[in-house]
Amino acid sequence: MQIDRIAEDLLVALRFYSRLPVAPKAGAADAYGAPNLDRIAYAIPLAGAVIGLIGAATLLIGHWVGFGTDPAAVLAVAVMVLATGAVHEDGLADTADGFGGGRDPARRLEIMRDSRIGTYGASALGLALLLRVTCLATLVTIAGPLRAALTLAAAAAVSRAAGILLLRALPPARTDGASAGVGQPSPEAAASCALVAALVAALVLVPSFGVGATFAGLIAPLLALGLMVRLSRHMIGGQTGDVAGATQQVAEIAFLLGVLIFARNA
Repeated sequence: MQIDRIAEDLLVALRFYSRLPVAPKAGAADAYGAPNLDRIAYAIPLAGAVIGLIGAATLLIGHWVGFGTDPAAVLAVAVMVLATGAVHEDGLADTADGFGGGRDPARRLEIMRDSRIGTYGASALGLALLLRVTCLATLVTIAGPLRAALTLAAAAAVSRAAGILLLRALPPARTDGASAGVGQPSPEAAASCALVAALVAALVLVPSFGVGATFAGLIAPLLALGLMVRLSRHMIGGQTGDVAGATQQVAEIAFLLGVLIFARNA
């Protein structure tokens, strides 16, 4: 595959998945619309890694200037939230509100579209942020800031692949909305996305923590993905962009927890 095409697809993925100032290609039609997932699916984990590297750099700088482990971890997660416009966090909160408060699929979908945040959403969002920060801070303590920073980038890559695999596993739960707009990726596109994510994780985790941590870091998000697929099918009969965002958040936490199991012995 040509380097210029990879770069172009990566920029499209970053433009869709983040608030980074990525200018569209000159003459591109509807540059800020829904991307062609079948074309850019393989680049989505790479876009996640770029977003994760922004957080990783923040973590390293915060540690270097002497902020301390916990403040540096908070800043790293905060910068990643800002870089994405909190799109995944918004999906997590909406999904928790809908799944927790709705009596039937129609009502759950209605709640998920409500811009207001409820008790379930606020609780899920707070707990997710707390887990991400504490997992990262613990990794810094156990493995040092550099290995923790690289793990954060890998987690961002793998977790975004989980969101794409959810879109492949289930049909859209509604005929409009973000997930219906982008459509379902083909089996080949989903496979390429998963393979790139696994490669990124392996390149980071094998030299940093060994094969066991790599295996755990990949299996844990798959288990989280399976849970989200079953839950979403039961609750709303399919998937939405909100559920894909929630899956990314759950998969990122699962990845970090999986690595932590083996990090102490690395």
